[in-house]
Amino acid sequence: MEKARFGLFFLLLILIASRKSHTEEMVMQGEARHCESKSHRFKGMCMSDHNCASVCLVEGFTGGKCRGFRHRCFCTKVC
Repeated sequence: MEKARFGLFFLLLILIASRKSHTEEMVMQGEARHCESKSHRFKGMCMSDHNCASVCLVEGFTGGKCRGFRHRCFCTKVC
């Protein structure tokens, strides 16, 4: 009897977890996805998001941000 309860509890837990991920997936479909790419023209350490975004606009992206431990410029656009 104890094994049956554990099995039922385990199946219920899996069902709840799968519903949550399905709900998150539905929310993501309604929002625009943003892709990132390391800037090819930005030189040196990225200290200003504004400068990074300006270089990314020249590269054909919609914006950019400084990211990471090494302070690199990453360009963003809607996928």
